[in-house]
Amino acid sequence: MPSVLSPAFHLMLLGPIDIFSLPFMWRALVTVAILAVAAGIVGLFISFRELEFVSDGLVHSVFPGLVVGSAIGGSAGLLPGAVVAAILAAVLFTVIEHRGGVGADAAIAVVLTGLFSLGVVLVSKQEGYVSELKELLFGRLLTVTETQLWQILIVAIVAVAVVGLTWRAQFFRSFDAAGAEAAGFRVLRADLALSVAVALLVVAGVQALGVLMVIALLTVPMAAARLLTRGFALLIPVAILLPLGAGIAGLWLSFEWSTSLGATVSPGAVVVLLLVAAYVVAALIRGGAAALRRSVAA
Repeated sequence: MPSVLSPAFHLMLLGPIDIFSLPFMWRALVTVAILAVAAGIVGLFISFRELEFVSDGLVHSVFPGLVVGSAIGGSAGLLPGAVVAAILAAVLFTVIEHRGGVGADAAIAVVLTGLFSLGVVLVSKQEGYVSELKELLFGRLLTVTETQLWQILIVAIVAVAVVGLTWRAQFFRSFDAAGAEAAGFRVLRADLALSVAVALLVVAGVQALGVLMVIALLTVPMAAARLLTRGFALLIPVAILLPLGAGIAGLWLSFEWSTSLGATVSPGAVVVLLLVAAYVVAALIRGGAAALRRSVAA
């Protein structure tokens, strides 16, 4: 045992409860919890409408807004820049799909590649752009400030509220677009509302998880939930619990590896890997159950 205990040695002695009592770990966990709840609700319609590629496009389209916001206002400019870019991209995706005579995938590909390339060009003109690019792509989950936490909470609440206000239209639109229009729902308005909600949730998540990580939170939990349960009422709870559990385990593992092994591990990446692992397990369970039913029937 060393005669003088270093701060790193003290951290190695902490238990799970002590670890999450640390301010930066507590803020990271609350951030994951907020995003898990919001993504579970909004992700329901992303999954029903098969808008996973749209979500991916919005995530990448936010990148130039983050770069411009960071260049103009530093960390305080990230949120306004991301909001402007996300809403602009959401409106472009929806309007081009409805009015441009172009397939949704083609519209998303054009906007995605154009805006993401613009972001790379802009960030490359800044000093130390490699480290800045890394932070924007992979996030800063352990350095979320009190102010950023409140920003994430407010943006996530607005995203959920947008979906909540159009809940009936979103359900009808998800299963029968022609029927929804015949019933008097404005399909374009419902599509814009969902796109804006997804865009806002991207903005909420991208500060902490980064551009490349937030897509997993928007799509993987609900995809796994649909494999694990056939009950509609259980979809959102399961889709919330999965990223929450992955968040707790991922933060704890990254902390342990960093303190005991001295390895610098991205907690956001660990959380996403655990989410993907949960999806694989869910797929295996679903496949095994289907095989068992077929063998019993035979």
